[in-house]
Formats: sequence, structure tokens, C-alpha cells
Amino acid sequence: MKNYSALIGFLFVCLSVSGQNKKWTLRECINYALENNITVKQAENTLLINDQDIIASKGQFLPSVSGSMGQRMSIGFGIDQTTNEVVNNNTIHSFNYNLGINQNIFNGFRTLNLYKQSFLNQKINNLELARIKDDISLNVVNAYLNILFNKENLQTAMSQYSFSEKQLKQVKGLVDAGVQPKASFFDAEATLSRDVQQVTIAENNVDLALLNLSQLLQIEYGGFDVAIIDIDNPASELLYSNIKPILNFALQNRVEIKIAEKNIENAELNTEISRSGYLPSVNFGYGFGSVWSESKNDFVKQAFFRELDLFKGHNLNLNVSIPIFSRFQNKTAVAKSKIQEDNSKLSLDQAKLTLESNIQRAFTDAKAAFKAFEAAKKSLAAQDLSFRNTEERYNIGTMNNFELEQARIQLINAEASLINAKYDFVFKTKVLDFYMGKPLTN
Repeated sequence: MKNYSALIGFLFVCLSVSGQNKKWTLRECINYALENNITVKQAENTLLINDQDIIASKGQFLPSVSGSMGQRMSIGFGIDQTTNEVVNNNTIHSFNYNLGINQNIFNGFRTLNLYKQSFLNQKINNLELARIKDDISLNVVNAYLNILFNKENLQTAMSQYSFSEKQLKQVKGLVDAGVQPKASFFDAEATLSRDVQQVTIAENNVDLALLNLSQLLQIEYGGFDVAIIDIDNPASELLYSNIKPILNFALQNRVEIKIAEKNIENAELNTEISRSGYLPSVNFGYGFGSVWSESKNDFVKQAFFRELDLFKGHNLNLNVSIPIFSRFQNKTAVAKSKIQEDNSKLSLDQAKLTLESNIQRAFTDAKAAFKAFEAAKKSLAAQDLSFRNTEERYNIGTMNNFELEQARIQLINAEASLINAKYDFVFKTKVLDFYMGKPLTN
């Protein structure tokens, strides 16, 4: 008895110490997860990459500018400029510089479509970030409710322990008075031992649930705890009566549908980019530069800068490239892009079917969970009445300890079923709220 009391007292102390720490609300958990989750940060970094892609695509409309200069020395055979004879000990020094500008004038609208695609990719990745945040929020809600579920189970287990402890004292008094056999005391003591085990299991389940949420939030587990939400008797108003509004809203607003639609636009742009290979390209170029050279056999020698000035010059070029035969590269590129367009449209159809199926299942599950919750409440009321009746009959000696224990086990099972049904119903209604775009913290 002393050992059992010490253990339960230790568990109560653990809970009280835990209660002195910060209690995380559901909203705080969701906000923290969205700000610090690694997957979210990776998606945000992808958006930063998209920003750079947009800058790069804008740069494709601008001309490219390059400059060069070089020094060269040639030793060996050469031409004597006075006699035009070949000499084998000629040394020539040369220097040149050049500044060039090149501008694409037309390339089959490829640059324009790549520019549009960079913005479209950014929109898609923004939607993907929203989808990741939605999934994380729903996972946090599930983990949070799981903690509340296990804490309520722990309270039930502790209540059962308190009852068993009281019952053991009562049985001991009856045994000492000779009213009941000594075996009744051993049965009551065994029941108390089982209840201690159930309290320990329930405490471990609470710890595991808290650990799961802390890992999801990526924060230290030590001292982590959550605030209790009062959901003692969730009302039927949480349940949606008609699935049509949920389906209509989800098909028009859910992120996965918008992503699939944007992927179709992206595939169409890829087709236009592939078609640019059939069209001619036009490029304009301008260059400015000069060259200086000197050898010991030069007939006329000029100063370095004067010679650079004498030989400076401009050059302009306009190049038109017309594709005639690309070894089927353009044809296959366009054909593959068209196939990808079809796949993107099929992906949209599949996304709609999957979303509709998920909503139908969630709606059916929520209705079934509510019925199970109502049935569990009635069952608990009946089992509680039965147990009270059995306890009264036990106290007057018309029922034995075994029959009392059987009634108590049925009551415990009914309480556990109600707790499970309650949290199952609440979570399934949250899933429907999720598809309706309602805040999960409400």
C-alpha cells in the first residue's frame, strides 16, 4: 500500500511540476510549427531561388557586353618586311583589345515565354508552400488532440486507482471484521496493482504524445506541455449536414487543385518554348577594338598608343539563323511537350477525384464518429448505473468481489470508449473544417 501510494504521489507531483511550465496553446503550436519547420523553410528558400530566376529571365532581354585584351610574343620564323624573306630569328610582340555588344532581337518568343514561366513557377511554389503549411497545421492539431486524449485517459486511470485504493481499505475492514474471506483482500490488492500499472501506462502515453508534438514542432521535449481545451461534450453542431458546400468550396479553393491548374499553364508554356525551335533567330552584334605589334625587322615602327589609334576600328554584324533540319529535335520536343500537357490535364482530373474522395470519406467518417460518440455516452450512462447498482449490492453482501470487478471493468471500458469516440469525432470535424478553409484553431 505504501509503495503504491508513493508511486501515485510521484505521478501527481510530476504532473504538478509539469503544470508549472509554459502551457502551449493550439494556436501557438501551429504558428511555431509554420515559422520553424524545416520543410517550410526549404519551401521558402525555393521561393528565394524563384526570385533569382525572375531576375535572370529579365536579364535575357538586355544586351550582353564583353571586353577583352591580350598580349602575345612570337619567337622564331618570320617575314622580314624590308626584303620579304623568311628569317628564323624573328621576335614579334603584339597587343590587342576589343569591346563587344551582342543583342538578341528575335528567337521565336523563347525569351518572353521563359520570362512568363519564371513568374508561373513562383506562383506554383507559393501554392506548394501553402499546401505544406496546411498539412503541418493538420498534423499539429492531430498531435495536440492526441495529448488531450491521453491526458484524459490518465485522469480516468488515476480515478480508478483512487477507487481501488478506497475499495481495498473497505475490504480490509470487512476481512478484519470476519464479514468477508481473506481471499477478497487479495483480489482487491491485485486489482489495485493492475490499476497502478494502468496509471503508469497512461502516464507513458502522455509522455509519448508530448514527445511526438515537440518533435513535430522541433523544440526541446523537457518541460514541454500544452494547455487543456474544454471539449467535454462536443455538440452535434460541429457536424456538417450537407457535403455539397464542402465539395464546391474545396474544388474551387483547395491548394492542390490550384497547383494542378497552374501545372497545366506551365506545360502549355513549355510547348510554346519548344515551338520556338521552328522559328528563325536574329542577333545583332557590335565590336570596337585595335591591335599593336612590333618586331626588330619592322620597316616602320610606331609608338604604342599611336599605333593602337591608327588601327582602331568598329564592326557591326546582323546574323539571321533559319532552322532547316534539326535532326527531329524540334519535332520531338514539341511532341513531348504536348504529351506533358495531356498528363497535366489528367493530373488535374485525378486531383479533383482524390479531393472529392477524401472529402466523401471524411464526411462519412465524421457522421460515423458522431453516432459512435452518442452511443458511447448512452453506454457509459448505462454502465455507470449498472456499476452503482452492483456496488450497492456488494456493500450489503449480495454480490461478491469478482462480480464487482467485472462491473468495474465494463465501466472502465465504457469510459475509455467515450473518450476515444469524443476525440475521434472532434478531429474528424476538424478535417472537414480544413477542407472548408476554416481556421483549425477555432
